[in-house]
Amino acid sequence: MTEAYIYDAVRSPRGKGRKDGSLHEVTAAALSAQMMNAIKDRNGLDGHFAEDVIWGNATQVMEQGGCLARTAVLASDLDERIPGLSINRFCASGMEAVNIAANQVKGGAGAAYIAGGVEMMSRVAMGSDGAAIAVDPSIAMNQYFVPQGISADIIATEYGFSREQADALAVESQRRAKEAWDDNRFAKSVMPVLDQNGLTILDRDEYMRPGTSVDDLAKLNPAFEQMGKVMPGFDKVALMKYPHLEAINHIHHAGNSSGIVDGSAAVLIGSREFGEANGLTPRARIKATAKIGLDPTIMLTGPVPVTEKILADSGMSISDIDLFEVNEAFASVVLRFLQAFEVDPALVNVNGGSIAMGHPLGATGAIIIGTLLDELERTGKQTGLATLCVASGMGAATIIERV
Repeated sequence: MTEAYIYDAVRSPRGKGRKDGSLHEVTAAALSAQMMNAIKDRNGLDGHFAEDVIWGNATQVMEQGGCLARTAVLASDLDERIPGLSINRFCASGMEAVNIAANQVKGGAGAAYIAGGVEMMSRVAMGSDGAAIAVDPSIAMNQYFVPQGISADIIATEYGFSREQADALAVESQRRAKEAWDDNRFAKSVMPVLDQNGLTILDRDEYMRPGTSVDDLAKLNPAFEQMGKVMPGFDKVALMKYPHLEAINHIHHAGNSSGIVDGSAAVLIGSREFGEANGLTPRARIKATAKIGLDPTIMLTGPVPVTEKILADSGMSISDIDLFEVNEAFASVVLRFLQAFEVDPALVNVNGGSIAMGHPLGATGAIIIGTLLDELERTGKQTGLATLCVASGMGAATIIERV
C-alpha cells in the first residue's frame, strides 16, 4: 500500500466569532480560498496537481451550504480541473477530511489532496442548520438528546471533575497559548488573512485572554445550569438516561469551554512519488486514522475510545506517543482523557488549545494536526496523536510520525 505523507499545513489566525470579530466580513469561501492558495504558492504547485479538495464544515447552510469545497476552489487560484468534496463530521470535519485524503492516497486513488476545513461562526451561527437530532422530537426524545454543554457537565459528574480542576485547566491553556505566541511557535503555519487590496486583516489569534486567572473564572456563573434545571429541563433528560447520578454538577462556563471563532486550515497530503515529482520533502507520515460512534447523550467522551481503537489498530500503546493534541471542546473532555490514560499533562496541548484560542468547528481537526506537526518538529519528537470529541456521540483520531 502507498504511504500518505503530510507535505504542508497552514491555518488562519482565529477571529472572534462575533460581529465585531476581525474576520466577520470574510466569507467561508474566501477564507478557504486563501488557505488553498497558501498551500499552492508555498509549495510552488501549479495546474492539476491535486486529485481533489476535501473540505469540512459543520454548519452547511446559507453561504456555507452547497458544495463549499468546490465553491472555494473556484474562488481560489487553483486549477478549475481540481474538484471539491464537502464533508461533515461536526467538530471532527477538518480531521476527517485529512483522514479521508490520506486513505485515498494510501489506496491509490490519486497522488495528492488538499484537505482541511472552515467555520465562520460570526456569519453562520452554530445550530442554524436545524439538525434533526436536536429538533425532531421522534429522534431527540428516543436518543435522550441534550445540548453539548450539558453533556460536558455529565462527564464532570460521572467522572468526578470539579469546577476548580476545570478552571485550572482553562488558565493553563491560556498560559500555554500566550507562551506559544510569544515564542513564535505558530509562525510556520499561520497565514495572515488579507483583504481584497492585499492588506492584513488579522495575523494573530484574537480570542485569547492571557491574563485570565483562576480567581477571574471563579466569578463566572455555570453556563448550562439554567437550561439544565428550568425549561426544557435537560438535567431531567440526563437523569432519565443515567439514573445512578443524583444530580448534574454544572461546572462549565465561557471561560473553561471552547471559544466561538472564525477560522480555516488546509493540509497538503500526497504520496512519496508526488513529492519527488514536485521537489517537495515530506514532513510527516500519516500512520493511522480512526473514528467511532458512542453514547449520544454523554456524547463527548469520544477521545478515549477512539484513542484505544487507533492504538489497537496500529499495534501501538499509549507510551509510544510523544505528544498529544486533544481538542479542548470543554475542560472535562481533556480531564477525562488525562484520567483515562494517565499521561503526563505536559505532553497534552503543549501550546494551548481551543479554550484559549477558539474552536472553529469544521477547521479545528485540521488545525490541531498542523499544530501537532509543528510541535513535533520544534521539539525533535517523533510520534503524535490528535483527537476530538464529536457531537451526537462520535470520536476521531489521527496518528502522525515525523519524517
